[in-house]
Amino acid sequence: MTKTPKHPGSRKKGNVPPFTIMTIGVYGFDAETFLQRLRDAGVRLLLDVRQRRGVRGREYAWANARRLQAALADAGIAYAHHLELAPTTELRQIQYAEDDRQGVGKRSRRELAGEYARRYTAEILDPADLEPIVQAASSSGPAALFCVERDPGACHRSLIAQRLADRYRVTVEHLRPL
Repeated sequence: MTKTPKHPGSRKKGNVPPFTIMTIGVYGFDAETFLQRLRDAGVRLLLDVRQRRGVRGREYAWANARRLQAALADAGIAYAHHLELAPTTELRQIQYAEDDRQGVGKRSRRELAGEYARRYTAEILDPADLEPIVQAASSSGPAALFCVERDPGACHRSLIAQRLADRYRVTVEHLRPL
């Protein structure tokens, strides 16, 4: 009798060859340096894990979904949006409250609030089926999880990357502005 895993994708998969998944944020980049960083890393697929696919501020208008997708297409990089991995508005409010308590802004945050990380994991990551992402990333060539924050430890993309490392033979590399 085959035992069904508690959550989809919760068993280590032996049929997926080892690969690297990268993470990257918006802050600290302009459009040119962002695309160059992806090209230098050999990224072939950008996995957008944002709830709202826009970024406030004129300097980051390039990262709004339509502009970003057009720039990626011109650079030969595929794009996929994974709304199922985005934090809910309620979860984001938990993080913002902790940011306020600590007196840090979204752009200067260095780590996630414990309550946010715990709830994101329980409510979003545990029930998520990561197999389609693993299959796409392992077959497309290098892929990058994409959100907003500069520091991966300040963003849910690091939780996704860690889950992939724990459950699949995935090496994680964080791409930061140079």
